[in-house]
Amino acid sequence: MSYPIVRHRRLRRTAALRGLVRETVLTANDFIYPIFVTYGTNIKEEIPSMPGVYHFSLDRLEEEIRRAQNAGIQAVLLFGIPETKDAVGTSAYDPNGIVQEATRAVKRWAPDMLVIADTCLCQFTDHGHCGVIHQHSSGAAVVDNDESLELLVRAAVSQAEAGADVIAPSNMMDGFVQAIRAGLDDAGYADIPILSYSVKYASAFYGPFRDAAHSAPQFGDRKTYQMDPANIREALREAETDVAEGADMLMVKPALAYMDVIRALKENFDLPVVAYNVSAEYAMVKAAAANGWLDERAIVLELLTGMKRAGADLIITYDAINAAEWLADRT
Repeated sequence: MSYPIVRHRRLRRTAALRGLVRETVLTANDFIYPIFVTYGTNIKEEIPSMPGVYHFSLDRLEEEIRRAQNAGIQAVLLFGIPETKDAVGTSAYDPNGIVQEATRAVKRWAPDMLVIADTCLCQFTDHGHCGVIHQHSSGAAVVDNDESLELLVRAAVSQAEAGADVIAPSNMMDGFVQAIRAGLDDAGYADIPILSYSVKYASAFYGPFRDAAHSAPQFGDRKTYQMDPANIREALREAETDVAEGADMLMVKPALAYMDVIRALKENFDLPVVAYNVSAEYAMVKAAAANGWLDERAIVLELLTGMKRAGADLIITYDAINAAEWLADRT
């Protein structure tokens, strides 16, 4: 049967009908809110390339946690800006490091708030790379994969000791999930899940984040360990490896230009899929909205709905609080 008997517009006629047959529903439970924590006192400093996103000192962090709670956000992802950096990222696995201190504070203020700890070295190394640097015989500086794993395990265990509910390793070293899983288990944290940055591309969409985290590499780039944006079969191999090594959730980062990759992971694996709506994706919308070129609320909710429709079970987004409040206000 076809037109005029079949009329697809019948189910679009009213808001109630559209809501009744809606296939993808976005809620505050879908969001993870990233927060940047720094040392100092009374700091709430806006990040210039990410309007509306701030550095918080520990004494100002509680107000942001309360704001997230009030919006219905259940999980935060903590990034730390250390006081000192060195070649091996010592602050990343310091029991009194910034992420560890922030984790303990959040769990005191909001015990039910899930704290996800980003596990990497780039914010903590003076060279800005995600691992230990050695000079190759050719004279080139290279990231030593296996030596880096040892430090990442130390960071993950120290974060779990501080009270992190989820460990999220973002370094893209080979074997990082297996190493961290074994390290957590040996330290008595077998129940702590790993949200693996399984498919993390060497993307141009990270620029504002690197401003925020002070983590831009001081030489070269990260293309020897982050993925080529042209590849999707490689993404499936990366994810398959992480599943075999004990990952509990799989991430695709970035999200906006990688919807096909999100869908591919959803169709090929039975673990929760997480999309990271990254800094430049956020900043582009903010910039266009500031110029009056688009409706920020409508665009953000459409983009987030698209990520969920593509297969994301959870979305890490700097718009988490805004989106949750917009969803609660349907007027």
